[in-house]
Amino acid sequence: MGNRIAIVGAGAVGGYAGAYMAQAGEDVTFIDMWPENVEAMRSKGLRITHIRDVPEFTVPVNAIHLTELQGVVKQKPFDIAFICVKSYDTAWATMMIQQYLSPGGFVVSLQNCMNEETIAGIVGWGRTLGAIASSITVELTEPGHVRRASGKGGSAHTVYRVGEVHGRITERAKEVGRLTALSDSTHVTPNLWGERWSKLVTNGMANGLSACTGLISKDILLNDALRRFGARLGAEGIRVGQALGYELEEIHHLDPEIIARAGEGDAAARSEYDAHRIAEAQKGGGAHRPSMGQDMVKGRRTEIEFINGFIADKAKPLGIPTPANAALTEIVKRVERGEIAPDPKHILELRLN
Repeated sequence: MGNRIAIVGAGAVGGYAGAYMAQAGEDVTFIDMWPENVEAMRSKGLRITHIRDVPEFTVPVNAIHLTELQGVVKQKPFDIAFICVKSYDTAWATMMIQQYLSPGGFVVSLQNCMNEETIAGIVGWGRTLGAIASSITVELTEPGHVRRASGKGGSAHTVYRVGEVHGRITERAKEVGRLTALSDSTHVTPNLWGERWSKLVTNGMANGLSACTGLISKDILLNDALRRFGARLGAEGIRVGQALGYELEEIHHLDPEIIARAGEGDAAARSEYDAHRIAEAQKGGGAHRPSMGQDMVKGRRTEIEFINGFIADKAKPLGIPTPANAALTEIVKRVERGEIAPDPKHILELRLN
């Protein structure tokens, strides 16, 4: 308690994590670009619902429009700023909030993708931390309402992984871990980069597929061709991460090597991968659409260049072929531009050497 906290981007993840902080009595200010979202939070509070096991709640919050941030100059500066915007908005959002940080204040990337370097380029590496939200399945369904298509991860699945860029366990990393743990299970990790790349691969196996096919996660996993294309995407991403020297963590609760070999055609690994992923699809969870699929439905720009495109770009200087990630990136861009409509055939009819 005692830190002044900014949530920059009160969307699905920022709204979810921040609502629990506010409920616990933390000093939280939500800063958002969607006027209707800010007004709903102001008038009705921030509503959090789950598909099962967790009671609904609504918490009164301090929410401000982007244009009102300048008023903070008359107030106490922020000690911790969580950046919760899309990756393509990271630079300007960090530049905006940095002038309202306290002398010891720092920035936490609570986002998909690898944004710490962008943040550090603005505030410095010494003021940059990372936090991964793993398989959190949240969506901003309407202004002021975040819905999670599951219950809590708890001991069955560690949702947040918080870390310093240098890997040491510090008091401020523990404090960020305490804040995220208000909403679900948290691990303060010495392996931020391995966790980041593992999450990048996780997103790379699902997000773009949902965006370009129009399907929810369950339907993708129950289609043999799409599920196995996901394994190929994962295999390419894993090999690039390994070549970059990252110590990868479990991906979809599987050893990364199982996914890599499955995507490369190893029969035993493919059998293990298929059984695990089909079992996941049949657990009876909600009809969850990955965040990029949500963006496509809502007509928003996607993060495809920062996920599958990023993997392909990092692979080039290493000489590692990533045809699946490169192809998916281009397909999603075409759907995003409106040149083609979302359809499973974009993947089912794809022929890669």
